[in-house]
Amino acid sequence: MKIVIAPDSFKDSLSAKQVANAIAEGLQDVMPNVECCCIPVADGGEGTMVALIDATGGRYFDVEVMDPLQRKISVQFGVLGDGETAVIEMASASGIELLEASQRNPMVTTSYGTGQLILAALEMGVKKIIVAIGGSATNDGGIGMMTALGARFNDSDGHQVAYGGNGLHNIVSIESDQLDARLNDVEFICACDVDNPLTGEKGASAVFGPQKGASSEMVEQLDLGLKNYAQRIHHQLGKDVEFVPGSGAAGGLGAALLAFLNAELKPGIDIVLQAVELEKHLENADIVITGEGRIDGQTIHGKTPVGVSRLAQSKGIPTVALAGALGEGCRSLRSAGIAGCFSVLSKPCTLTEALENAEENVRLSAQNLAGIVTALYRNN
Repeated sequence: MKIVIAPDSFKDSLSAKQVANAIAEGLQDVMPNVECCCIPVADGGEGTMVALIDATGGRYFDVEVMDPLQRKISVQFGVLGDGETAVIEMASASGIELLEASQRNPMVTTSYGTGQLILAALEMGVKKIIVAIGGSATNDGGIGMMTALGARFNDSDGHQVAYGGNGLHNIVSIESDQLDARLNDVEFICACDVDNPLTGEKGASAVFGPQKGASSEMVEQLDLGLKNYAQRIHHQLGKDVEFVPGSGAAGGLGAALLAFLNAELKPGIDIVLQAVELEKHLENADIVITGEGRIDGQTIHGKTPVGVSRLAQSKGIPTVALAGALGEGCRSLRSAGIAGCFSVLSKPCTLTEALENAEENVRLSAQNLAGIVTALYRNN
């Protein structure tokens, strides 16, 4: 029997590779002769760069940038094996995991460091830049990133607005004539893990603002700020990005990539699955196991489990998903080819305990799955 294991990371606990290995170990504990094909993947969030660099034999480079609170940090970006394509993760420079819970405030956090990462990639002379924009701490519409690249966002007095979400509602004019000229010679691909619009009840602020530290009052202010930002872009650049699917990704960074860098928004999972050649690995597979830290109704919007299951479904291969937690709406994933979703938690526990024991819990869950599979195939 051949089982393809293609999970994403379990945030704050296990990398995608660690999850895949734990699943394989659990399966082989019960089914010692099973062929496990481990393909760690990502959907545009954390782990995307590693998946792409490992799949293509690329290289990593170190660079110093500003974190979401404008503190200096050292991060990495990568150049794929072709030597012409760079990949950067917004999460490494402007990610939510860089901040303690008490520091998370999308009114002040900025994507400036992501712009610095792009500048570093330009120095390598690449022809294409893949920007993976999941896991952000920001809701600034990408104005921080674009400021680092040379743009100016001015208030009514001609002064530059704040780089964070609190600057959006003050924007009266945009100056883009001083953008780094090298940007014109580079193709931008936005590896996006969601398809939310910029504003509205399904927009960046309403859906993702609370998990970044926004109160209900902040959510309202941020949404109004992004609406003003979209109107200024439309008025001055002639581009209507407010309701484009994916424009609300990463606190509106998707909108900035579209408006200023003419980026192509592509599901991050599609980019990764193509690079790791998952379709080839699915040949002769009997079952696919995928997963991520949390599976809920949002998962169907471009997340790893659904990207994997849809490809498997096209081959007639059943998919099972493991998660640290299951949320509301996970039943909807059956339409995407996921036969069942299972939490790896076996008993009530604290979040700290769940994170500390994640690897063992994943392994035990895989053992249980192996027992079911063994019984079913024996009976057939």
